[in-house]
Amino acid sequence: MNNTAKLVSWGLLVSVAILMTGSRVQAEGVGIRAGLSADPDQFYFGVHAESGPVIDVIRFRPNFEAGFGDNRTVVTLNGELIYPFELRNGTGMYVGGGPSIVIISRHRANGPNANNTDVEPGFNFLVGVNLTESAFAELKVGLIDSPEVKVGFG
Repeated sequence: MNNTAKLVSWGLLVSVAILMTGSRVQAEGVGIRAGLSADPDQFYFGVHAESGPVIDVIRFRPNFEAGFGDNRTVVTLNGELIYPFELRNGTGMYVGGGPSIVIISRHRANGPNANNTDVEPGFNFLVGVNLTESAFAELKVGLIDSPEVKVGFG
């Protein structure tokens, strides 16, 4: 099994664990997400679960994202908290953040970092807008080894 297949397998296994954990905290829903990231420049997709309120109105939204492109595969396991609020015009928004486990698999033909995999820490800050009852648009800014910027929809 190649490194990418191993990463996807582990990612799916961890996603199931995250989703099961989210359901124990009064899960409000499970969804899919996709978008584009910069640094690295990739297309990504993933899954998330959202709990009911865990502290006041703050919700737990763990997610798994797999990005492809820029000669690497990046799998992120994110443990994010969100704070939902409503603008005066009724638009639903949220802000949040949380830690990440970032698994980076490089795909180079040769050199010191050819075809290697690293596991690194990360952290994300995010802001999102609810487009409908079940759809959202989100902007993530990553620190440490998380992708620098992600624009996604779910």
